[in-house]
Amino acid sequence: MSSDSTATIEPSITNGGSFCSNSHRYYVGNKVTVVLGAQWGDEGKGKVVDLLAQDADIVCRCQGGNNAGHTVVVDSVEYDFHLLPSGIINPRVIAFIGNGVVIHLPGLFEEAEKNLKKGKGLTDWEKRLTISDRAHIVFDFHQAADGIQEKQREEQAGKNLGTTKKGIGPVYSSKAARSGVRMCDLVSDFTEFSQRFKVLANQYKSMYPTLEIDVDGELKRLKEYAERVKPMVKDGVYFIYEALHGPPKKILVEGANAALLDIDFGTYPFVTSSNCTVGGVCTGLGIPPQSVGEVYGVVKAYTTRVGIGAFPTEQNNEIGEMLQTRGYEFGVTTGRKRRCGWLDLVLLRYAHMINGFTALALTKLDILDLFSEIKVGVSYRIDGKTIPHFPANQEVLNRVEVEYETLPGWNTDTSNVRTFDELPENAKKYVRYIEEALCIPIKWIGVGKSRESMIQLF
Repeated sequence: MSSDSTATIEPSITNGGSFCSNSHRYYVGNKVTVVLGAQWGDEGKGKVVDLLAQDADIVCRCQGGNNAGHTVVVDSVEYDFHLLPSGIINPRVIAFIGNGVVIHLPGLFEEAEKNLKKGKGLTDWEKRLTISDRAHIVFDFHQAADGIQEKQREEQAGKNLGTTKKGIGPVYSSKAARSGVRMCDLVSDFTEFSQRFKVLANQYKSMYPTLEIDVDGELKRLKEYAERVKPMVKDGVYFIYEALHGPPKKILVEGANAALLDIDFGTYPFVTSSNCTVGGVCTGLGIPPQSVGEVYGVVKAYTTRVGIGAFPTEQNNEIGEMLQTRGYEFGVTTGRKRRCGWLDLVLLRYAHMINGFTALALTKLDILDLFSEIKVGVSYRIDGKTIPHFPANQEVLNRVEVEYETLPGWNTDTSNVRTFDELPENAKKYVRYIEEALCIPIKWIGVGKSRESMIQLF
């Protein structure tokens, strides 16, 4: 991670917050290192973040909510994170939840308590967590409405979106409609907050007549959460500005979801409700583009997807079953079985166009150990013609014909390999093939669940 400053003069803040400038030099300050999913999620971002967080000072979440799921294994203990940045497992790290994240407070505290029981990784977590006052709140009725919406889609269109039913879509809808309620409202004037909560609850009752909301009961619980969370809530813009422009710090941003689930660039409408590509880092934390340093894309050695939607390289056969079984492909948040298929380079090139990855982490290489040959999707054809882009329209994407390259497998257990040189020759060739095809260096290779199973190449 980059923590070097680009100038020796730091700006000073005086006179109640005005900025002193130097006309000869522009101070950029510390830069953030970003970890993003490059496929449909579940690539193993938590492992990469855990690795980088070992010497980080601050680890941030910039978007999404507890629809995300990151698994980290330390000393054979498996921690599951949904809202908390997984870097919080380092007791020296300050964790920051940015304004782009939507927060379900019962879920936040339940997650912390569950992980506390597993080991010492979350010691003093409440003292080490900062939450942006501009982050929107997910209420229980948002989650209930999510379930009702899914049921309506199933009844009306014959299929749903396959959401996690965590209220993510409804709360981002409230945010966009300018009727949402934020953390700053909760910890300021509770009487005013209560009024805004009631107005929003009544709006949802009007939209969904079957929705039942215990307004008084929920407000009572929220008041208790307000007291507990208040010490953590700060002005997020100022917090991040100070982190960027103060003493040298290593700042890590942990993306949730992934490129193909982005609300703008993903396989719409089967996407999440936030920007989980690199632009979400700026809008979700309140930082300028020049503060973004390294951008690491996390790529599984094959491809998986939870829920419905187009999946060009999916294998509905013994290969898909083998990947699913060997990779233990179940969603961390929902427990749903993941669909599996070969690696898709068209999809990855598209993710790179948007994110500008500076390097990749290639995870779960060991799952391919038993294959005698491995296919890689290299291009898409429609009506017999190769197309240079990734189709936006779902119906078109469902019609693409994938052209594959076939590479030899290695039929060797790699789970105990700890250096690149120890990998079987065909495994090395597979890694280099991906690098050359994408023109992006691979910095890490994952061959197992534990922290020690991440091989660093440079």
